[in-house]
Amino acid sequence: MTVLSDPSPAVAEPEDARGRVAELHGIRAQAQAGPSEKATAAQHAKGKLTARERIGLLLDEGSFQEVEQLRRHRATGFGLEEKKPYTDGVVTGWGTVEGRTVFVYAHDFRIFGGALGEAHAEKIHKIMDLALTAGAPLVSLNDGAGARIQEGVSALAGYGGIFRRNTRASGVIPQISVMLGPCAGGAAYSPALTDFVFMVRGTSQMFITGPDVVKTVTGEEISHDGLGGADVHAATSGVAHFAYDDEETCLAEVRYLLSMLPQNNQEAPPVARGGDPADRRSEKLVDLVPAEGSRPYDMAAVLEEIVDDGEYLDIHERWARNVLCVLARLDGEVVGIVANQPQNLAGVLDIDASEKAARFVRTCDAFNIPLVTLLDVPGFLPGVDQEHGGIIRHGAKLLYAYCDATVPRISVVLRKAYGGAYIVMDSQSIGADLTYAWPTNEIAVMGAEGAANVVFRRRIAEAEDPGAMRARMVEEYKSELMHPYYAAERGLVDEVIDPSGTREVLIRSLAMLRAKHADLPTRKHGNPPQ
Repeated sequence: MTVLSDPSPAVAEPEDARGRVAELHGIRAQAQAGPSEKATAAQHAKGKLTARERIGLLLDEGSFQEVEQLRRHRATGFGLEEKKPYTDGVVTGWGTVEGRTVFVYAHDFRIFGGALGEAHAEKIHKIMDLALTAGAPLVSLNDGAGARIQEGVSALAGYGGIFRRNTRASGVIPQISVMLGPCAGGAAYSPALTDFVFMVRGTSQMFITGPDVVKTVTGEEISHDGLGGADVHAATSGVAHFAYDDEETCLAEVRYLLSMLPQNNQEAPPVARGGDPADRRSEKLVDLVPAEGSRPYDMAAVLEEIVDDGEYLDIHERWARNVLCVLARLDGEVVGIVANQPQNLAGVLDIDASEKAARFVRTCDAFNIPLVTLLDVPGFLPGVDQEHGGIIRHGAKLLYAYCDATVPRISVVLRKAYGGAYIVMDSQSIGADLTYAWPTNEIAVMGAEGAANVVFRRRIAEAEDPGAMRARMVEEYKSELMHPYYAAERGLVDEVIDPSGTREVLIRSLAMLRAKHADLPTRKHGNPPQ
């Protein structure tokens, strides 16, 4: 038998290994420091943090594990071959937020202006794939100048890969976009595909075509902030869910949002039991909502009395303010609450409110967050602009979202619930699991005055005193068809409850529904109204 010699390679001398380790630490220190102190100072001078400073604020201290720190681009031409910085302008990896895994990528504006090239895109693709594989949230910290022009179509293809992954991860893992600088052109579509968008005033902007292009094409002059700043997208376009004055506050709120979301669509949101008793009553609720349907009040005050410790996260707070969409806790369990806001447009549903609520309902349903709906809605907003703008189509989005939702659904009628808006706002007839009402409820096809004018039109017209007859008919209609127990008598409301006990009723009901299971028909996917 032939004996072969030992094929093991020679072991390097200790000093050689230590030299290589020292070299590694030097390279990593260079990559972490960034291109130069001057570039860092320029970033700070704009009121902006660096990519690593932002990651440090987002994640638990010491938890960040970087991926592909030493990646460099391979492009040539236009001087690129002479400039190959480590990270290629994006920092990627994972860490924890309150002990739970979160994946993150952050553009480094100091390197190529954060512009996306082929290697840059491949790093993002990898971390997105890892997030989906691990079933954990993905947070993007955006501060980039769009596609890297020197790399041509390769950079554009990189965006395509991001968009495809955004779509594949939609409804599977939470995706949060944090806008901390410019985001123009096709790059803006990635945030638009994610679940939540945060912006910082004064430093972040989003638009498809910038002010210079707008001026060339339309002749309109407008600033970057005026075209696509945080306040524009938070209050006018609805593109941004949140807007803050500084990056520190913004990233703290991202952490807060993550604390209320599950890791993925197979898990329930995290529970955080506090000291607020489940059976706490609130006598204030009896007086907060006026019995007179024409008197406004602040629905936010109602929410504060019901939810744990009066705390909630208002989604799209400044857009479509006639409806509130909030994340809160009831006995430590996360719930999504949709509520009309009588202080704004009397709480009617219009195009924007329908869009806002529909998106929120679908987001909650995707991530196993039970839905509570508080109704005080006089109907859909009438008007030529609304009809021509497609209120039918947009209102149908909210209807579809509720009908398609399989999470526990509870509705509470506080006061007015008229017409189609009542049906759309998760009525029992479209699948609400439980429907409650306060004694101040008015569930009807329309308000008593309008109904009386239609039903008793002839009698009013023929009366000697039409005004007195109209008032009499209004009262008759109210007593016959709009008394607080009319819907309950017909099984359309499960119980008329004391407002002061609303919190306890909701908590008990949600506990009962926690194991709800819904069988859906076999289909590739639905086709919601667009």
